Amino acid sequence: MGWFYSFKLHLIINDEGGIISVKVTMANVDDRKFVPEMTDEL
Repeated sequence: MGWFYSFKLHLIINDEGGIISVKVTMANVDDRKFVPEMTDEL
């Protein structure tokens, strides 16, 4: 098996479908780490 790169896209979307916050992280990073950082911008 060869090398591969994995990323995760985290989005906060409003009730109208508009993107409010975006964060791209490496796949091996805990999802909960970036929630406070993303919501501080709201």
